[in-house]
Amino acid sequence: MSDIWVVVADSGRARIFTAEKPASPLQEVETLAHPEARLHEGDLVADKAGRDRNPGSTTHDMGGKFDAKHEELVRFAIQLSDDLEAARVAGRIAKLYIIAAPAFLGELRKRISPALQKLVADEISKDLTLQTPEEIRKQLPQYL
Repeated sequence: MSDIWVVVADSGRARIFTAEKPASPLQEVETLAHPEARLHEGDLVADKAGRDRNPGSTTHDMGGKFDAKHEELVRFAIQLSDDLEAARVAGRIAKLYIIAAPAFLGELRKRISPALQKLVADEISKDLTLQTPEEIRKQLPQYL
């Protein structure tokens, strides 16, 4: 596998591509899904009016503003950053390009380690998760 990685992500899906050489087309090597991001707010948080349905916690009244959609976005950003960090530690990433929906990119930036951040060659704040590899490649420099 190449050590030039391109990650294309939004709150519910991340596609990981590699390029064999700096001018090569992209090859999709992995897709991560976070289906909870597609659920409605009510499906994520409450089983009774004002009650948290998280089975791992004690039940609390839901006072104040709680944004379950944002919490799921954060969870997926953490999952993706952990996966990327593991790849970095294993020596599989030498250069990283990140293309992500604006809100997701902001959360992902907060979670990426300083060592991984040093490998980021460029970030593009766009949601291209549904684009073809050829369309995604056009958004990147000619030589990666």
